[in-house]
Amino acid sequence: MTTKETRTDGDVRQDAAPGAEDRPLVELRGAGKSYGNIRALRGVDLAVRAGQVTCVLGDNGAGKSTLIKIISGLHQHSEGEFLVDGDPVRFSTPREALDKGIATVYQDLATVPLMPVWRNFFLGSELTRGRRPLRRLDIARMKRTADEELRHMGIVLDDLDQPIGTLSGGQRQCVAIARAVHFGARVLILDEPTAALGVKQSGVVLKYIAAARERGLGVIFITHNPHHAFMVGDHFSVLRLGTLELSAERRGITLEELTNHMAGGTELAALRHELAQVRGVDVEELPEEGDLAAPVAAAKEGNS
Repeated sequence: MTTKETRTDGDVRQDAAPGAEDRPLVELRGAGKSYGNIRALRGVDLAVRAGQVTCVLGDNGAGKSTLIKIISGLHQHSEGEFLVDGDPVRFSTPREALDKGIATVYQDLATVPLMPVWRNFFLGSELTRGRRPLRRLDIARMKRTADEELRHMGIVLDDLDQPIGTLSGGQRQCVAIARAVHFGARVLILDEPTAALGVKQSGVVLKYIAAARERGLGVIFITHNPHHAFMVGDHFSVLRLGTLELSAERRGITLEELTNHMAGGTELAALRHELAQVRGVDVEELPEEGDLAAPVAAAKEGNS
């Protein structure tokens, strides 16, 4: 894909060439998933473009995991369309998704704590040299490649032989991101990468999410935290009970509005009158229904 550099607010970002940016790398149109009589996801529209971070937010049970499983090839959608590069697809396995450049970094990171960093980087895809039956691991090349790829992402480790389990949670997340990029990921799905991290380590991960965007990847950032999402996100989708409650570009929503949607502000606004009758509840702090409806309507009009 041909890219060009544009400068926005003092930062350089890799943008897709004219024409290419109009077509999402991955797109869901009215997608849904049913498990028997249970509809876990319905009517979801989502577009992931190169050089953008698409943040998917929602509480437990909102449908985030089902959405990840559809895009990553673990499950097939029951309704709607799933397109990659504009072509309809129906993945049967995660390998098919990987072949299309869609990589998922789960919370457990799929690493072996006692193995060295370089070995985890190539876990399952080890480089070898020589001919059978004397073929052996090309350790020097794997170490060199791992170091180069990590440095491209801004990660500098003094010792690649140290067990990956000795790294901080943020560093392990970043190694997993760099590994996915090296093996050809064009779309990177990050499943709650900051959920179990402190403030400083969360900042480290957010930095490398931005670095992946700068390299032209389309990033799907799954998170519970609207503040983390707003720091790096270009587009925000909020799921509630399997449906898309909010779809908004960064310029069309504020952090306060995003937080209200994430926190169930729509339901609280609808119950404002009833809550006013309960002692100890400060309804003045609750959002108005009109305040929450406007961004959603604007987002839908912009996407139509």
